[in-house]
Amino acid sequence: MQLLKKLLDFYINGSIHVAFAVFALVQMTFHFFHIPYDNPMAMFAFLGTIVGYNFVKYDALARSKKLTMSRQLKAIVLLSVLAFAGTIYYFFLLKRQTQLLAFGFLLLTLLYTLPFFPKLGNARNWAGVKIYIVAFCWAGITLFLPIFNADLPLSQDVFLKFFQRFLLVIILIMIFEIIDLKNDDLSLKTVPQRLGVYKTKMLNLFLLIPFYCLEFFKSDFQIIQLWINLILIAVIALFTVFSSPKRSDYYTSFWVESIPVFWWILVLAFA
Repeated sequence: MQLLKKLLDFYINGSIHVAFAVFALVQMTFHFFHIPYDNPMAMFAFLGTIVGYNFVKYDALARSKKLTMSRQLKAIVLLSVLAFAGTIYYFFLLKRQTQLLAFGFLLLTLLYTLPFFPKLGNARNWAGVKIYIVAFCWAGITLFLPIFNADLPLSQDVFLKFFQRFLLVIILIMIFEIIDLKNDDLSLKTVPQRLGVYKTKMLNLFLLIPFYCLEFFKSDFQIIQLWINLILIAVIALFTVFSSPKRSDYYTSFWVESIPVFWWILVLAFA
């Protein structure tokens, strides 16, 4: 049992789980826009997520010299190095316009992580900004990159899907912020810090409405997708209602981050 816990912690702390969530959303882009499976695009997103998330999580600790090189952390460093090599390999297999867009998202990640403006710190610590940068990157990487690499036009459906995913990530992040309320610095001014837990939950439940209704505006929306999304928002609503600062970190780092994968499984099973 102890070994299983260590493997699960490595799987989560090494950002493999969140990378699968990104991978699932890329697969859904392939599905919704009838794009044949594009392995370089899918693997670039998967491996790039491991590199990006591990860089964001451990960079500040490394620079502050508060990082203890445990056995697990050494394994995560090795994983990140291998993932970085894979990311570079698949980057050069992408089309030029996709590479340029990916480079733009890299700059956003660096802005989020590194203190380019000494007086302001990094964007991760800008009050109220973090949530929008993360949502924009998730929606853009999982939607715009596959669309650009497939040479598809930026149609109305593409932007509708972008806003839908942007809302989804905002909603999931607010569940994270409720769980992290006990640890977050007050200067971050997260949504639960400003509104309180109850109002944050109400806001989350309200945002599920436009997330669901955007599906009606698609040019080729299908009834089955409405049912799939209804199941999805019911699950997200339950996670929102039962979220609490007293919950274990696994509540978000494993279960909530599984929601994009769950959505993809529903699409594969019924759409």
